[in-house]
Amino acid sequence: MSGGVANVAVGPRAAARLLRPGWAAERRRAFLIGLAPALVVLAAITVAPALYLLVTSLTPLSLVRPDETAWNFSSPWANFVELAGDERFTNSLWVQLRLSVSTVTLQLLAGLAVALLLNARSRFLGAVRATFLIPMVLPPIVVAILWKVLYTPEISPLHRVLAALGHPMRALITDPSWALWAIAVADVWEWFPFTMLMVLAALQMMPAEPLEAARIDGAGPWPLFRFVVLPLLRPTLVVAALFRLIDSIKAFPLIYVLTGGGPGTVTEVTNYYAFVQAFNFSYWGYASAITVVMVSGVFFLSWVISRLVGLEVDVE
Repeated sequence: MSGGVANVAVGPRAAARLLRPGWAAERRRAFLIGLAPALVVLAAITVAPALYLLVTSLTPLSLVRPDETAWNFSSPWANFVELAGDERFTNSLWVQLRLSVSTVTLQLLAGLAVALLLNARSRFLGAVRATFLIPMVLPPIVVAILWKVLYTPEISPLHRVLAALGHPMRALITDPSWALWAIAVADVWEWFPFTMLMVLAALQMMPAEPLEAARIDGAGPWPLFRFVVLPLLRPTLVVAALFRLIDSIKAFPLIYVLTGGGPGTVTEVTNYYAFVQAFNFSYWGYASAITVVMVSGVFFLSWVISRLVGLEVDVE
């Protein structure tokens, strides 16, 4: 090792092969041949549907009149112009923003708190950690049905217990003031273990030297967490927030099963609005335009958060 660069011993046959003319080109060609099947599959299942979605968003495609509307590019921006004046679409963006901000924030706080409590090596805590992962591995439709039972007063054990204690509770998912929060609680319960798992892994891989140095300098629990542990966890929290933010926009099963977007449009997020336009009204071109706007927003938001927060560690 010299100047920070490792010198790797190369045998005479390997050195001769490296110096052979055209060897680098053969190596690149071998890599391309090896990657080609994966690239073809990726293009078939990801790029091609995305391009078809974009093309469809430029047409007024409707399954009611497919012959007239399919591949009709006479007014390619009509769907996007209509979206700009669609109050129901604007409301769905606002609902989506409230749901995403509340669920991601609560999942980060709950995941961080539980990870700090469980950050020790013992068999008992290992078993407890495993139980926390159960909601995350359940199928989303099972989670939705579970919370549907809990939120339905006629069959909910929770409602019956509260009624027996003299504190009857209204059905949250039919109350316009509480329906969105009811979905947020179910989503946090399902996905905060993901944040917990990432933070716990980061805590157990954290270098001991900064912690020991802070303790020797007399730092108490709170300054130790505020100025050492939290900066070291920041990259993990940013990545977890990005994953959860993107995933929160896909909170379709909970909304479909619990509220169906109601009462009214109180819980109608953007992807559910696109679903209604496509499957209830057969406006596939308009629904595709909603989806294109939504995907573009996700990419832009992810870029902004990465630029603003950054992933560098700064331990004061």
